Amino acid sequence: MNVKEIIGPLELTACSGQQGMDKEVTGGYTSDLLSDVMGHAREGQVWITLQAHGNVMAVASLKELAAVVLVKGRRPDEEAAAASDREGIPVFSTPLGAFEASGILHGLLNARDKKP
Repeated sequence: MNVKEIIGPLELTACSGQQGMDKEVTGGYTSDLLSDVMGHAREGQVWITLQAHGNVMAVASLKELAAVVLVKGRRPDEEAAAASDREGIPVFSTPLGAFEASGILHGLLNARDKKP
């Protein structure tokens, strides 16, 4: 599954980093603590968070994440959007909360893994 395939189900609006839409999604990670994401997120995961500032993109780049999903309609600040474009890591906004977005992503990934 690539980043483009999660747009509809998660009600995503692309904010920046559109050149990374073909990245492979290997999983998801939900957290609002940067240190937690730095310590536990893995390459290729989609990060679901409330945080919308430039440090989010520093962590996303460091961990080589596939995309960042900002919940509750949040949008990246200018610094984060510029870093997203530079790094080619898409940042999306969704009206969903973290719980709902995480559940939908989990379901998509489980369905993908169960295909023969």
